Amino acid sequence: MVHGLTADSVGPVDVAVVAFEGNRFNGEIVPALRELQQNGTVRILDLTFVRKDGDGSVGVVELADPEVAEEFERITDDRFDLLSDEDLAAVAEALPPESSALVVAWENTWASRLAAALRDSHGRMVFMERIPRDDVLAAIAALDAE
Repeated sequence: MVHGLTADSVGPVDVAVVAFEGNRFNGEIVPALRELQQNGTVRILDLTFVRKDGDGSVGVVELADPEVAEEFERITDDRFDLLSDEDLAAVAEALPPESSALVVAWENTWASRLAAALRDSHGRMVFMERIPRDDVLAAIAALDAE
């Protein structure tokens, strides 16, 4: 079992796919992910890279693989396979040639207290959606225009 992760205490879990054009992953996302992990905002549960070459061939690089392990060594101590081969194949299929993606599953530890309170009150989240950044920027611009 992942250290400290139980059915009673787990917060909501999200999966994010971050695409990189031209297979140019430079590692600059690593410090941001590490900071989120270290300050308790999220707990990285699974992380994988998917790469599609110009000829359409696909490669999958797991967090433990030597070519990325050093970059991500302090992000998380505990990992488990939350992302299936089918999930990764679907991500790879959607990628254009000569691109790559970071696929990461994280527990929103910041929300674990709220999630526990919802369960304890026999409530359940029935809908949640992230508002696209462009929509938020448009709303801010509209307020500024008033």
